[in-house]
Amino acid sequence: MPVITIDLWAVSPETKSELIDKLTKTASEITKLPPSAFFVYVREYPRDAIGVGGVPLAQIVPGPGTPPKQDS
Repeated sequence: MPVITIDLWAVSPETKSELIDKLTKTASEITKLPPSAFFVYVREYPRDAIGVGGVPLAQIVPGPGTPPKQDS
């Protein structure tokens, strides 16, 4: 039972579905195992719970419907 886990910020159900589909297909093609052998877990975290370079991701990547920050 191969397991694929991806950790990222919250994404739409459509994006999760596409990730699950494409990750499974790609891993199946590479390993020559049937797609039904794979488990895919999508773990989502709030942007303020992820840090990059000492800065919360919420300050770097805007959420849906939030305009990007402008450099002054």
